[in-house]
Amino acid sequence: MSPESHSVSGTSWLGDPIDARPLFSSELAALLDTLRDLRPSDWRKTALPRWTVHDLAAHILGDYCGPLSRTPGGYRGAITPGETLKAFIHRTNQEWVDLHADDTPASLVDALEVAGTQLADRFATADLEAPSLGVSWAGADPAPGWLDTAREFTEYWTHRQQIRHATGRATDPEPHALATVLDTFMRALPHTLRHTAAPVGTQIEVIAEGPAGGKWTATATTNRCSLAEPPSDRPTASVTLDTETAWRLCTRGIDPTTALARARLQGERRLAEAVCQIVSIIH
Repeated sequence: MSPESHSVSGTSWLGDPIDARPLFSSELAALLDTLRDLRPSDWRKTALPRWTVHDLAAHILGDYCGPLSRTPGGYRGAITPGETLKAFIHRTNQEWVDLHADDTPASLVDALEVAGTQLADRFATADLEAPSLGVSWAGADPAPGWLDTAREFTEYWTHRQQIRHATGRATDPEPHALATVLDTFMRALPHTLRHTAAPVGTQIEVIAEGPAGGKWTATATTNRCSLAEPPSDRPTASVTLDTETAWRLCTRGIDPTTALARARLQGERRLAEAVCQIVSIIH
């Protein structure tokens, strides 16, 4: 949304910082437990449209190795002339998966344990205030360290849920991790609403209901939409989703039309519909 009630400098418009650093070790442990509990046939099940559980586990290993080798491009190589960032990411992700196609499940789990432990140690001392890699879906480049770190956590958590779903398990209900994921995903709201015209002071409230839920308020300010403004008791529009619908919408596990059908909407419908276009991954 544009515009703004007063100037919001730096990245304060992203809202209060998130500290996901303590969660990486427990997330790794949960992933390893999940993978070690799989039957041989589970590794061949479809986790994503083009990837099996084995492929996705290999991809997670690549995601672990990337930050550990954060040289220009890391293991990913370089963008070719004319290649978009999205195309580059999809290409190099597939190249990594193909490279590990013949790895046994046991060797993948062992490699994930080693790299994941190193990564958790790295993130434990990450500087939350230092400028970091851009988070395109939040419109922040460079992003503050806390957002880049939280974004990394959401990716690992999301991929673990995809493996759980592929093998007949429900989303992990542990509330602290899911609450952190949702809080991170909602930092995409200002970027989502950047082209939605609204007067200064317009507020859109998003509520996720459930033990891991929360509430976020996006406010139209002079230059951009902000999550840093005090919420009003009477927002211009309100969107209420259950937590399962919310995180699946942000990762395009469900589409906006499905989310709207499940949501409770109040106020201006066009603003609520704009909220449901949120995407918190590179899509």
